[in-house]
Amino acid sequence: MSTEQPDPTGPTGLTALSDAVRARGGELRAGGTDTGARQRSGVSTGPFTDLDGVADLRGTGPLPDGGLRVGALTTLAELAADPRVRAGWPALALAAGTAATPQIRAAGTLGGNLLQRNRCWYFRNPHVSCLQKGGAGCPAREGDHHYGVVSGGGPCITPHPSTLATALLTYDAEAEIHDEAPRSVADLYGDGALLHHTDHLLPPHRVLTAVRLPAPLPGERAAYHRATSRAHAEWPLVEATARLAFDGATVTHAAVAAGGVARVPLRLPEVETVLIGREATPGTLAAAAATVLTRCRPLPQTGYKATLFRDTVLEALEQALDGAAR
Repeated sequence: MSTEQPDPTGPTGLTALSDAVRARGGELRAGGTDTGARQRSGVSTGPFTDLDGVADLRGTGPLPDGGLRVGALTTLAELAADPRVRAGWPALALAAGTAATPQIRAAGTLGGNLLQRNRCWYFRNPHVSCLQKGGAGCPAREGDHHYGVVSGGGPCITPHPSTLATALLTYDAEAEIHDEAPRSVADLYGDGALLHHTDHLLPPHRVLTAVRLPAPLPGERAAYHRATSRAHAEWPLVEATARLAFDGATVTHAAVAAGGVARVPLRLPEVETVLIGREATPGTLAAAAATVLTRCRPLPQTGYKATLFRDTVLEALEQALDGAAR
């Protein structure tokens, strides 16, 4: 791996970092929790261009409209503990504080979480060819894929691993890209149809600089819930985020998203449609959550995820309803 690095604090700053990747290939590196793991396994060989010297990519700051700008190098631990995030965007704080382990949260960054690679063990094995590494097929289809997708199709059947993306979808967050127009966080992934050799649509040399969160709604409630196969340090089988706002007992705004079920984090408009304009009774929440079953197309080993998908969304809705208003 090359150790020569452009100066991120110099006059060209992020442009120099971007140009370095464009010229020599490899990857940008943030906290290194994912790139380091792939480097150790032999899947990724670099060269790696480090972003950690760019002070402007760290921390949170208010926006004029009441929203919040979060630098891409802000760690998950910092997000989880930030008073402004906890008060105004609690589902994001909950998601950040639940992900991985304390050690990973202390190093892993917002940008790295959004742009990480998938966790398929075939992709992570340097001795196995797969579509994600430029091969011709997906060995998981005929192999062990019980952690695979349950919604949507495509050449690759591994879910996207970003917990923070799931939360950010419900906040209609926007991604800032150096030397490029901002785009919605959802547009980092598209519908998954183009994710043949990668897990997001950002070119390797483009730098995600920050995420912009719109102002919270008055009195909104939010929750994040994940279902895992063990209590600690486990990737979620399914995860869901829910935001609800009310006029009395009537839902006036609903934003619901899920992860662990498709090639991309999913916003769930079918759930939102059932909720908006109705009282949030147990029956309404259950009916709303059940609509996700219509998008499920299980693989041979992922049938269990259909009901788990529904139940995880329902749990997030119930927690949001019961939670304290912002």
